[in-house]
Amino acid sequence: MFQILLLLGSLLLHEEASLAAPLVKGNCPPTCGGVTIPFPFGIGTGCFLDEWYEIFCDESTDSAVPMLKKPNLRVLNISLPDSHGRKNGMISVSLPIIYWQNATCRGNGSSTPVSLNGSHFIFSESRNVLTAVGRNICVLLDDQKSAIIGCKSSCKDDKVVTKMTCSGSDGCCRTTITPDLQAFTITFIPDKGSPKNQCEYAFLGDRSKFTRSSKDFNKLEASGHFPAVLEWGIAKSSRAASEIYKHGDSYNCSNFSFNSAYPKAMPFLQCSCRGGFTGNPYIKYGCEDVDECKGPTDPCPGRKCVNRQGSYDCVERSKTIKFLLIGMGAGLGVLLLLLFLWLLYNFLKKRKEIKLKERYFKENGGLLLQQQLCSSETNVDKNKLFNSKDLEKATDNFNKNRILGQGGQGTVYKGMLADGGIVAIKKSKAIDKGKVEQFINEIAILSQINHRNVVKLLGCCLETESPLLVYEFIPNGTLFQYLHDSLVSWGTRLQIATDVAGALSYLHSSASIPIYHRDIKSTNILLDDRYRAKVADFGTSKSLSLYQTHVTTVVQGTFGYLDPEYFQSCQFTEKSDVYSFGVVLVELLTGRKPVSFLGDEEERNLASYFLLSMDENCLFDIVDPQVLKQGKEEGIVAFANIARGCLNLHGKMRPTMREVASELERIRKLENPAIRRGNTHEKRETSTRWDSVGSADVISLSDLQPLMSSESM
Repeated sequence: MFQILLLLGSLLLHEEASLAAPLVKGNCPPTCGGVTIPFPFGIGTGCFLDEWYEIFCDESTDSAVPMLKKPNLRVLNISLPDSHGRKNGMISVSLPIIYWQNATCRGNGSSTPVSLNGSHFIFSESRNVLTAVGRNICVLLDDQKSAIIGCKSSCKDDKVVTKMTCSGSDGCCRTTITPDLQAFTITFIPDKGSPKNQCEYAFLGDRSKFTRSSKDFNKLEASGHFPAVLEWGIAKSSRAASEIYKHGDSYNCSNFSFNSAYPKAMPFLQCSCRGGFTGNPYIKYGCEDVDECKGPTDPCPGRKCVNRQGSYDCVERSKTIKFLLIGMGAGLGVLLLLLFLWLLYNFLKKRKEIKLKERYFKENGGLLLQQQLCSSETNVDKNKLFNSKDLEKATDNFNKNRILGQGGQGTVYKGMLADGGIVAIKKSKAIDKGKVEQFINEIAILSQINHRNVVKLLGCCLETESPLLVYEFIPNGTLFQYLHDSLVSWGTRLQIATDVAGALSYLHSSASIPIYHRDIKSTNILLDDRYRAKVADFGTSKSLSLYQTHVTTVVQGTFGYLDPEYFQSCQFTEKSDVYSFGVVLVELLTGRKPVSFLGDEEERNLASYFLLSMDENCLFDIVDPQVLKQGKEEGIVAFANIARGCLNLHGKMRPTMREVASELERIRKLENPAIRRGNTHEKRETSTRWDSVGSADVISLSDLQPLMSSESM
């Protein structure tokens, strides 16, 4: 709409620039040797209509010479048809003169005439004449159809000719030619009294180029060429003719001669721009309007000239202002109407967008979240509510190139906020209306988790159809990628295991409401820029009241990490997370994947194979060589015993995550005595920060999966 306003404004306030009408096709050369070459003639491939219209620009001499290639004639000038000026399409060429075979002179002429058979050219009847030079000789022209014309030249031997009028008695004669002439033969018939050893020749030439001096005839005799005029057109039934009729109504085409005093049919079609237009009708949109008001003469003496398409009007000067005011008023009215419609359209569009955002905000639990933000019982930062436009801008309107991962719970994009912060923006799937309250409560709880080994939820946006969740960005991908694609030191593995155990211990026992992750696996453990572990993907998690010990749900999880007891009973407890973490410990210890279909059947499930190896005292057969090389035997065995305890098939026999974290910390100190005791105070300080948060009701955690810099989800 805005572009339309600008266009109309430019039309009303500025005059349209006048450009020269095109004569050539595309980027074809327009001239050669100072001669303009209009289409259908052209120089080079794709620049001419067919082979008869091809011009060859001969640059072998000092000055370029245009040649009509097919008949091999030098081109002197080319003009387009002009019905308004009653002119046919003409091409002036240099035509060789024809010498009598017994003549004593031989210039650069020829003994045979030029043939135009097969072309759409004819020798112009109105411009050319047949001329014969010689004493007492008769010249006949046969048009090879049905007519023979000729003239007789006589001259007394003792007569000195200074002026040649070609009257027939001064050694020169001439006559008109037949219409539609394309080919001919010349016959020389000397009289009995014709002198010997004389120069006899004939030629077809432009009558306007004749002079009255015998010296000029002497020069002609030596040069062997004389200007002649050809009339040209295009075939009536050709494809080019049918294309021309589609170009518009600024031209007309006819097969009648434009310069005859009476209608005379031509053997081809001629097209010209109509009166009031100029240019080349053989080119699409080649005819352009002529502004008669800017001509050398005033077409409206004493009145105002007003140009219009193809013509002009003469109006009284007193009416000019009136017409101008009417035109300006009408134009201004149209502008104002369009401006009003554009503003109305934008207002209605913006209003619709606002109402749609309000509807999504309510459906996604925005009002409930606002109540929690205003409540004194929560410390949730009000900045955690993001604007949809800010997040669209951060992700370049959710550009596909920004996608870092896709999963069953939604798509994750990398984004940059207005302050330059890099974040992870997850576009979740639509929320079940019956679980909106649980979703909002879970956002409020998880947004307050501030553990260094848990990916932090920074906020959300609820004014879109699918909620948008904003997380801190974790740059180094998943533990799965890191562990299976590179060599990882034993110290780093212990550090990662300790970090994850500490995070799960915090979620199980130190958070305001116990949270069970329900999908602990190496692909849900992310690594920051220092390769410290952060637990992610709480999309299937559950939070419980303080007095609940388990939650009954439909079985969810990942094959290879799933607690067998939970699979059978459908009751998920904190010990189910312990089992999944045990599988992660075995991954760290062995460097193997939790499920593999390459080895023997007993090796396909890593947890079962590990327990079997422990029972058969073959632990060190499956431990990663990097661990064997760098770790102490005591530490490796202790680490394996922790994993074995976590994988106990009886949940009650498994250790708590607090116990696991404590034991892993002990092993780290065993492996590296330089590690100081400093984490206990920090963990206590972090846990006490959340003692007063939230209620004790059971709520379901919705799809809250953080962004990682990988596509494995």
